[in-house]
Amino acid sequence: MKKVLLLIGLTGFIWVYFSFRTADTGIDSGLAPATQGSPRLAQLLGGEGSEGYATVIEPRRFEFPRDHGPHADYRNEWWYLTGNLDSENNQRFGFELTLFRFSLAAKEAEDASAWRSNQVFVGHFAITDTSTGKFHVAQRYSRAGLGLAGAQGEPFRVWLNDWELRETSHSGRAIQWHLSANDDEIALELLLTASKAPVLNGVDGLSQKSATPGNASYYYSIPRLETKGTLRVGPDSYEVSGLSWLDREWGSSGLSKTQQGWDWFALQLSDGSDLMFYNLRLMNGEQDEYSAGTYVSAEGVATPLSRDDLTIEVLDYWDSPRGVRYPMGWRLQIKPLDLSLVVTPIMRSQELSALVRYWEGAVDVRGEFGDDGRISGRGYVELTGYADALVSHKAAD
Repeated sequence: MKKVLLLIGLTGFIWVYFSFRTADTGIDSGLAPATQGSPRLAQLLGGEGSEGYATVIEPRRFEFPRDHGPHADYRNEWWYLTGNLDSENNQRFGFELTLFRFSLAAKEAEDASAWRSNQVFVGHFAITDTSTGKFHVAQRYSRAGLGLAGAQGEPFRVWLNDWELRETSHSGRAIQWHLSANDDEIALELLLTASKAPVLNGVDGLSQKSATPGNASYYYSIPRLETKGTLRVGPDSYEVSGLSWLDREWGSSGLSKTQQGWDWFALQLSDGSDLMFYNLRLMNGEQDEYSAGTYVSAEGVATPLSRDDLTIEVLDYWDSPRGVRYPMGWRLQIKPLDLSLVVTPIMRSQELSALVRYWEGAVDVRGEFGDDGRISGRGYVELTGYADALVSHKAAD
């Protein structure tokens, strides 16, 4: 069935397409119909239509576990989990499970009932299987009515049908969560235990994305979640273990009209330290001055990073069968830390074509760290806005 776009206009803002083709089957080698893809990312996360919502203007006090839960006054938020897993037979897997919440109106209608909600949840689920070279993708979406999807703070739980992330225990800084996602071709059942406390990104958790007031998010990460459980691909199930990373953001306006997208790096290094950096790109492809990140030491001490602290050199490119060219290998130089890293995808074909088309993939890391010598690691990279750039170039032609 051909996908249909449902444009939900809030004061001219295109929010979410809702009755699109269901992409909830495994997609061999990362391929999906070329008709799938993206309303503009800058439109989805821009400032138009944000009237009536709370805005991110100044730092706030974060409170956990409450802030793991929803923030309904803001227009959008997400719970973003990625990880690298190994089976008992040393088979390598990557996974992503993301649950997005979008608000369709600043307030619930007065005649709201169990059948009606202004909250829409969208889920993306992907597994990278290096043994077969296949990238499997599933997608779901639902309004929050009748309990089909939703989020709550204490005890923490966010769900979309039978996909969920929920708290199993919380004592002081100790966090333990259960992740469950099941689809026709792929499934995960994981226990996640934090070995570091939540890390506030930006200025005390306020991550400014442009000069425009309100173009910002509240943003924290849990960079190390010890992970174990079961993973299924087709008929085959595996006992797996490894490390996962949680990113949490919420706000009402993100990108400015001059911004195209971002390259996001979340890297877990062999000395116990972690690095997150998002490289914001302008429409002309240049780096935006609001690009930023965080370095977290093995002891959990966070150091903010600005654009001037880090340089990124693209080492290679990959041409997607959908006509999009992505960078596909990087050298990162973090000057204040005397840290040099080469980041390499474990597979090139890790492109999702869903609500927004983007590349999200597991990577390996190797490099040099000051006088300490060699360092290695694993992580995830997200590349957004490249499909939008393709559309822009075609329109210009």
